[in-house]
Amino acid sequence: MRLILAATFANLPFGTIYAFSVFLKSMEAMLSLTRSDMGVIFGLCTVMFATGMNIAPMVYTRLSSGAVLTITCITGAIGLALASQAQGFWSLLFGYAILFGLGGGVAFTTAQQIVNLVPTKRRGLVNGYVVGLYPLGAMLGAPLLGWSVEQMGLRQTLLNLGLVVLVSGLIAVWLTGLRNHIPKTPANATAAADLAAGIEHPRWGMTQWPLFFKIAIVFFLAASAGLMVMSQSAGIVQSYGGGTQFSIGATSFITGMIAAARITGGWLMDRFSLRQVMGAAHLWSLTGALMLTLWPTPEVALFALAMVGMGYGFVSGSAAGGIAMHWPSTQFGIVASRLYIGWCVAAICLPVLAGWLFDWSNSYRSSIWIAVVVNMAGILLAFRLPPRPTTARTKNLDT
Repeated sequence: MRLILAATFANLPFGTIYAFSVFLKSMEAMLSLTRSDMGVIFGLCTVMFATGMNIAPMVYTRLSSGAVLTITCITGAIGLALASQAQGFWSLLFGYAILFGLGGGVAFTTAQQIVNLVPTKRRGLVNGYVVGLYPLGAMLGAPLLGWSVEQMGLRQTLLNLGLVVLVSGLIAVWLTGLRNHIPKTPANATAAADLAAGIEHPRWGMTQWPLFFKIAIVFFLAASAGLMVMSQSAGIVQSYGGGTQFSIGATSFITGMIAAARITGGWLMDRFSLRQVMGAAHLWSLTGALMLTLWPTPEVALFALAMVGMGYGFVSGSAAGGIAMHWPSTQFGIVASRLYIGWCVAAICLPVLAGWLFDWSNSYRSSIWIAVVVNMAGILLAFRLPPRPTTARTKNLDT
């Protein structure tokens, strides 16, 4: 429980990256940026987040987990402080996208790996909760950030957010302690259990590449539609006629539903297969996108975008739970970090394209139709995923 609480403090403030749409108009006005410029900033932030995730396994096996989390919270706080003083596109890109994104990625994978080394019967639910911390952070942060921008201005808001990242990260360090929770090699008990279940422990890297690529493609498609919603939800709702306060409230509601979907997706993996959960998730997302094309109103946009985001949330939570069930616990960080490369590519595809299409047409309708096609492809490819594993290790976890 102590380590789960530490993961909460480490990741929750970084989750405000998913409330990025709250800053859109303020940043555009302050720095004379276009919507496509903002798409690039969000896209690069996710690239650096994925980079941090892939750096994390190389770092947390050499430094103590407390040292890693200390470095990440300081890096994130410095990035937001620099972003608060930005005078143009490039300075905002360096502070917010590079430093803030990099710190968040390392913290995310480190916290996930720490939690996955703790024995639990509900591995899917635990992993769903950890990946749900990011949209949960956005749900809590969106109304606070929106209020802060109005009352104190964008620069002071970013500076305050940096202070929250720093303090919350230090609390996570205190909860984990300074000793190293993440071994370079699996513990004898874990290795013996995995050997009995027929799961190999390579000296480096990871196993089951064909399965990994199948999960990664389905995850990529869900993330493409979901990240477009998360990065520009306020702008999309406004383009369909919603007011400023309604759009901020919509952002909080949507990210809250995504957080719930991530937790639920992990919980479902304790009961169903990847094929069933991910296929149903894409179908749910497709239904939301079609609703918005048929009834383009602010109220429908609120619920339709929530459904699209929830589809991504279900896939994200089930992917984390699926990794915990199909791979050894000591490989979780490596597999998850590589899976999020697809998340990174997704963030620089449809969200950036959506921003460009909006600048060109002053509408998000074309982007919503692209999301429809993406989710249809996701449904078809989800059928190629495997059934629920029946190894001895999985049976032991379910008892």
